[in-house]
Amino acid sequence: MNFKYEICLLLAAIGFFVVSAFLYSYPTYQEGFAYIATFDYQGFAFSLVGFGTLLMVAASISFMKRSKTLTVNSR
Repeated sequence: MNFKYEICLLLAAIGFFVVSAFLYSYPTYQEGFAYIATFDYQGFAFSLVGFGTLLMVAASISFMKRSKTLTVNSR
């Protein structure tokens, strides 16, 4: 992969982590006799963390393969 694609994958992964942290802690309120805070977006936040982790692993593997070929070719 190109270096720009690896950086884009890492930035997307960081973005997914930030959005998932916000969604995990975002309360929604139900009206009734009392206001009850529920966290309806926690399941969605976990899926974003999983997808962000996959993107970060893909970028890391690509970077390791590219750096290994750079060190072999420089000798």
